[in-house]
Amino acid sequence: MKKYLYTVPLLLTALVVGGCGHRATADDYPQSFAPAEEVEPSDETLSAEAEPEPEAFTVTLGFAGDICFADSEAVMKHYHEVGDDITQCIDPAYLDAMKAMDLMWVNNEFCYSDRGTPMPGKMWTFCSNPKNVALLDTMGVDIVGLANNHVFDYGADAFYDTLDTLTNAGIPYVGAGRNSEEAAAPIYLECNGITIAYVAASRAEKYILTPEAGADSPGVLRCYDPTAFLASISEAAEHADYVVALPHWGTEHTTELEEVQLTTGKAYLDAGADIVIGAHPHCLQGMEFYDGKPILYSLGNFWFDEYTSDTMVVQVTLRGTDPANLTAQVSILPGTQSNLVTTMASTDEEKQRIYSYIEKISTNIAIDDVGNVTEQVGAN
Repeated sequence: MKKYLYTVPLLLTALVVGGCGHRATADDYPQSFAPAEEVEPSDETLSAEAEPEPEAFTVTLGFAGDICFADSEAVMKHYHEVGDDITQCIDPAYLDAMKAMDLMWVNNEFCYSDRGTPMPGKMWTFCSNPKNVALLDTMGVDIVGLANNHVFDYGADAFYDTLDTLTNAGIPYVGAGRNSEEAAAPIYLECNGITIAYVAASRAEKYILTPEAGADSPGVLRCYDPTAFLASISEAAEHADYVVALPHWGTEHTTELEEVQLTTGKAYLDAGADIVIGAHPHCLQGMEFYDGKPILYSLGNFWFDEYTSDTMVVQVTLRGTDPANLTAQVSILPGTQSNLVTTMASTDEEKQRIYSYIEKISTNIAIDDVGNVTEQVGAN
């Protein structure tokens, strides 16, 4: 793994040197020797030592939409047909970009198990051989979202297998757990001295079948009533420098937003989130800024099914010299899922087509020629 993980809010004592998650050891420092004679430090020297210049830092956070490794589904059948070569399924340009992120998140829309049976009453159920979890490392993934309507598709045993498979692979998950405490717990990842919190919850089912985690029962964190999710966001804001809220919400296959997305998305920001990034509709939905902070209503499918749809990888670049005063730049890497392959847009014409489309379905945003998203103050 690339990063150092905090699963509970702890006093942050780990010293990060160089890259993310590296604990300092004696080998990180050159040997020092006493000077030949002691020299009384001057007032100028003391002043310089007392007020060192703050060091600038940059942290990149990556986000991609729905993925499905279910062996029964078309994308994985294609993967096996091309010799289990993920570069024949996901553009190497995307893979390189994802692996270059300091922290990379995807929506894990299935379970990992070789046990269980499909949940009665569900039209679509997705289960993957646990060995397929290795694909996450190939994709550069550091954390996955489980607050969705497919993680419990094959029952409790397969759900437990999913948690164990991810844990054994060193991949933290957010939004689901063995009980309500685990499902609601923020996940904290540190990079370059910056603590990022991830919180996730689901309100994606018309007919609610995926169980809500209880005090002693497994399931997801739900946000049909957002009270518990708002509490998780507030808790995360107390312990992190940057908070990512990840709701699974909205109506499938439409860019039309539900009223609850418009209201609760803003409530999540008011509760302490710095960005809201949604999933579930299986298509891109619009973006907007609220109080200077972005809401991305849906990232759509990334590598999920046989249909053609626009997609994107989102990069959030955090910069600063003080973790309490970060600047955040949202950028998008546009592309298309088509014919079971996800490809990054490579021509200016194709990029501009997707940028223009996103602007059209969004509120108060603009996207420049290199994919940077900015707020248009005063726009409706």
